[in-house]
Amino acid sequence: MPDRAAADRRWLEEAIELSKLCPPSPTAFSVGSIIVSADGEVIATGYSREGDPHDHAEETALAKVKGDHRLASSTIYSSLEPCSKRSSHPQTCTQLILAAGIPRVVFAWREPNIFVDCEGAELLSAAGREVVEIPELAPAVRAINAPLLESSAD
Repeated sequence: MPDRAAADRRWLEEAIELSKLCPPSPTAFSVGSIIVSADGEVIATGYSREGDPHDHAEETALAKVKGDHRLASSTIYSSLEPCSKRSSHPQTCTQLILAAGIPRVVFAWREPNIFVDCEGAELLSAAGREVVEIPELAPAVRAINAPLLESSAD
């Protein structure tokens, strides 16, 4: 589906741009997320640390539209693979996406094994969600997170 592929790329590029709004952190990735309805309307956006230093992008976007009936046919775009392990909040972004009933997840970069061994893509797929990875956009996400990557190499 070329139109869907073009739309996925466009929305994911917008999510990557959102990640540039993240307050810097030496211990967390800068991530942007956009939830788009089946008819192409933006339902919500979010970025890491938008309201709280421990908030993740997907978590922030989902909190803005909790219970919205459009989630059942929407796509969530995230610059980074949704987390599958975390200590700062009781639910992971993967769990929140599953609980919201979102059927499609599109991301650019698989979370590197710096803080945790992330299995978000695998868990979402195993739960029957369509997971699309667009790795050609990953370099832009890595560039935004370069300070974090450099500090983890020390």
